[in-house]
Amino acid sequence: MRTRPGLLVAALPLAAALLASACSSSSSSPGAGGGSTAATAPAGTGSTTKITAIGAENEYADVISQVGGKYVQASSIMSNPNTDPHTFEASPAIAREITSAKLIVQNGVGYDDWATTIENADPSDGRQVINVQQLLGLPDSTPNPHLWYKPSTMPAVASAIAADLGQIDPAHASYYKANAASFTASLSAWTKALAAFKAAHPGTPVATTEPVADYMLQAAGTDNLTPFTFQADIMNGTDPSPQDTALQNSLFTQHKVKVFLYNQQVTDALTQSFIKLADENGIPVVGVYETMPTPGYTYQSWMAAEVSALNKAVTSKVSTEHL
Repeated sequence: MRTRPGLLVAALPLAAALLASACSSSSSSPGAGGGSTAATAPAGTGSTTKITAIGAENEYADVISQVGGKYVQASSIMSNPNTDPHTFEASPAIAREITSAKLIVQNGVGYDDWATTIENADPSDGRQVINVQQLLGLPDSTPNPHLWYKPSTMPAVASAIAADLGQIDPAHASYYKANAASFTASLSAWTKALAAFKAAHPGTPVATTEPVADYMLQAAGTDNLTPFTFQADIMNGTDPSPQDTALQNSLFTQHKVKVFLYNQQVTDALTQSFIKLADENGIPVVGVYETMPTPGYTYQSWMAAEVSALNKAVTSKVSTEHL
């Protein structure tokens, strides 16, 4: 079972203790699927070395890469779709990556507090940090931390990335700004697909295990019949109440929903029981992800694929458990 996101710092004391030696290294070790990055000097100063940047989650790293283009080397810390990001533990190698980066984008809302702990242990005036929660002006009490599924999130993130890269590398500020604008424009296929689904299938009843894709489901105009108390319990590794579990079961046995969406990265016995129940009652199942499936996806194509899977489930009763 999971631990609450704000408490996922079991490995941080060791990471913080090694920060001094980490910062003296000229290169960083690979993170959890993020690859390796090299120490850099700002682009435009005569050096051909790229700016190092990190996305705590690989969806943010992908946006950094698209905005930074040829002048930025972006890597991610959390990128393995077979792991649960809520139970992630940082390591000394990850501390080295973070402390050597010039730009960091992290989610906030308790989702990646390990990054903040490492940053605070070794502050740097030359490091730009974008906390998406703070960027969007959201309180710490925000119940759903999966901010990247909200259509308005990544345009704001891309704009902030461009602004911060422009401060690090003023010579190419207009390049970053243009890339951010192109990125935002490219999201129109996703937002149009959401609008089309909402118009064609208003109020579609759905069930979920936890609020991974809830922001997208809201934008698509669906009616999530799973109680949020149930979703929060599953997200935080707490056993749902018998009442909520019974209600969730009834959504399948009484055919109250048209599709069941579950967190593909957390498939415990309870989730498997719901998948089985949905299948027995002819309800299609869609797996949604917390980190971007790799390889082969960009943030835009990932979001478009999630909407496509939802649409196929509702219109053709086709399940898509894996992208």
